[in-house]
Amino acid sequence: MNLVFATNNPNKLSELQALVPDGIEILSLKDINCNEELPETNPTLEENALQKAQYVYQNYGFNCFADDTGLEIEALGGAPGVYSARYAGGECKAEDNMKKVLSKLKNEENRNAKFRTVIALIIKGEENLFQGECNGKITITKIGVEGFGYDPIFIPEGYEITFAEMSKKEKGAISHRGKVVEKLVSFLHC
Repeated sequence: MNLVFATNNPNKLSELQALVPDGIEILSLKDINCNEELPETNPTLEENALQKAQYVYQNYGFNCFADDTGLEIEALGGAPGVYSARYAGGECKAEDNMKKVLSKLKNEENRNAKFRTVIALIIKGEENLFQGECNGKITITKIGVEGFGYDPIFIPEGYEITFAEMSKKEKGAISHRGKVVEKLVSFLHC
């Protein structure tokens, strides 16, 4: 089975390709000659994931899925949430986003947070949504060099190391993305 993953993020693509079993080939947007930026204009993860998947399905005709992920921090009222990728501004980098989070939590004792990923899957026009979560806490400083995004400042519940200190396989077994991909794969094998 071939599925297009509607993302321009090479880190997400690589992480996801490592999570799916043989028999499911994940194509990138580049593989289908989709070079434009996908729309992502909604206020929720669910709506953004569906918007991106619909765009690819309607404009390119491929069975596909898209995700949207947010880091939700209790002390910040659930922020950055749907704005996680652009938390420090439109052209920001992951480093800028982490600095902003750490600055806002500087004097905060409650560092509870969760990552939440929603996948919207469209096969032959049928839409399905899946969700995965990973609870944890925000560190005081960045630790580790693996992964991407907020990984160096997020310690998953039950662990004493950040996602950025884990291998792709270790992270994939417990992460929000790993959990939602497991649901996606299970659905595809029904």
